[in-house]
Amino acid sequence: MLNQFSRTELIFGKDAMDILASSRVAVFGIGGVGGYTVEALARSGVGTLDIIDDDKVCLTNINRQILATRKTVGKYKVDVAKERILEINPECVVNTYKTFYLPDTEDMFDFTEYDYIVDAIDTVTGKLALVMNAKKAGTPIICSMGAGNKINPAMFEVADIYDTSVCPLAKVMRYECRKRGIKSLKCVYSKEKPIRPVNDMAISCREHCICPPDTARKCTQRRDIPGSNAFVPSVVGLIIASEVIKDLTSFDRGDR
Repeated sequence: MLNQFSRTELIFGKDAMDILASSRVAVFGIGGVGGYTVEALARSGVGTLDIIDDDKVCLTNINRQILATRKTVGKYKVDVAKERILEINPECVVNTYKTFYLPDTEDMFDFTEYDYIVDAIDTVTGKLALVMNAKKAGTPIICSMGAGNKINPAMFEVADIYDTSVCPLAKVMRYECRKRGIKSLKCVYSKEKPIRPVNDMAISCREHCICPPDTARKCTQRRDIPGSNAFVPSVVGLIIASEVIKDLTSFDRGDR
């Protein structure tokens, strides 16, 4: 019977679609990367999505985040995402958490309940906590490395963290994972050397912050404010979603 996922089923088959419908995926961070990941997972028929982010949509998000429009500025990203997901698939179960994942909030989540975890947050402390808890629970996880200050989406690739190079964030994660005895970690990264952002205080969030009122973590609190664009984070998010779908369904192109 034809339905909204019929074109996907033509590639993956009905058994795979049934697996996706019964799967539960948690996406931590739904900004430039995670927003596109959530979008693709919803459009692929994943039955339950847990979305975790404490941010509100900011005017400066519009250049790259699928959830950001003039209409959504000031709204919590998880609320905007839930509304959008249910417009795509009303049968999807969407659990929202207005929180940022760090060691002091990790007790809110039982990773054994998830079939897959997506790390799309931008702090090393949070990423390591996600990885450690995912490994402890035996739940697959994929991590996004640095997408900021990059302009070539064609250079992103899927690799084990120990096979990465060039990316500064991946370097830190390699060191920290090795120190913690993490033997492998699937990630998406780029060998493109980061571009140094223009030092122009006239367009800097440092001097002209426009974060919505009551934003928990303002960009001015960050050590660095990276530049970004519409075509790099989106590609990273879609690559991650494709890996999640293929892993959940055990899809092997060679079998088709």
